[in-house]
Amino acid sequence: MTHTTTVAVLVGSLRADSVNRRLALALRDRAPEGVVLDVVDDLGALPFYNEDVDSDALAVPAAALALRERVAAADVVLAVTPEYNGTMPAALNNAIDWLSRPYGAGALVGKRFGVVGTTPTPYGGQWAHADTLRSAGIAGAVPVEDVTVSQPGIDVDPVEDEGVRARLDAALATLVAREDAAA
Repeated sequence: MTHTTTVAVLVGSLRADSVNRRLALALRDRAPEGVVLDVVDDLGALPFYNEDVDSDALAVPAAALALRERVAAADVVLAVTPEYNGTMPAALNNAIDWLSRPYGAGALVGKRFGVVGTTPTPYGGQWAHADTLRSAGIAGAVPVEDVTVSQPGIDVDPVEDEGVRARLDAALATLVAREDAAA
């Protein structure tokens, strides 16, 4: 019996034609056999995290419950995100906040977590990627640092460039290989 690995992909950008959304979809479309990418690109539907709302199980917003269920059902998590003002986008940070609860038992607890993406700067989003890994780790995820791909989106189209695609595919393969080794 073949094991299928499900990867929840959190898209940090809310723009409809975001390069990072396109990267996530391209990764999904060429995922290796036995790997399914669930692209979670509706993070803008989440209200800002509020523990007062989250403390009443009946008041938790449907969008937050759906996010928690999708990530909990995944084997591993991959964030595909740009960098905004030297850090991760607020929408991604907010999603990690929702996924970090209930404390000690959130949907990220024990999940291997990687981050890739592109930003039109010379550093390609590496500060955002480091912040995302740190935040996810504090939320209980297991950060996989050697999956990180911070691609400058200045000189190449990161979705079409073969070198970038190879690096992204290798990052996904590393994240999934780690999952398979633990199974």
